[in-house]
Amino acid sequence: MNVKNHAMQYEIVTLPKKTVVGLCARTSNQAPDMSDKIGGLWRSLFEEGVYAAIPNKSTQTTLGLYSDYAGDEKDAYDVTVGCEVALAEQLPQGAICKTIPAGNYAKFIIHGDPVNAVMQFWMKLWELPLDRAFTADFEEYLPNDKDDGTCEIHIYISLK
Repeated sequence: MNVKNHAMQYEIVTLPKKTVVGLCARTSNQAPDMSDKIGGLWRSLFEEGVYAAIPNKSTQTTLGLYSDYAGDEKDAYDVTVGCEVALAEQLPQGAICKTIPAGNYAKFIIHGDPVNAVMQFWMKLWELPLDRAFTADFEEYLPNDKDDGTCEIHIYISLK
């Protein structure tokens, strides 16, 4: 089912359980260092070779996962940056394993600069009347073959 609301189009999809391996930190949207913390995770993932060292990748995409919410978007949550794996074994040093539960998700597709487009998306999402589950929301960054620094990003929001 496709839905258009406040100029943000999405479709309701049912996803199977997914396993993610990557780097994790706890933060909140009100934390003054939230952007630095998330940006630091992404830098560490690639600059310290963690992404390259993750075995059993099941796709060529990278993920930004938001999970273990203390409540809703105003409360603390875990952010994990990494990738989906077929089997979580021999984790690189400092990496953790998280599960994206099977269930219904609102799937959004955005295009643009990975930092600015995603930030703008979340600000608009918080205004939508979605029946969010706050179990696991994630951004899926598709491989980029463009030279302009933009990419296609699929964002999945867990629903009740």
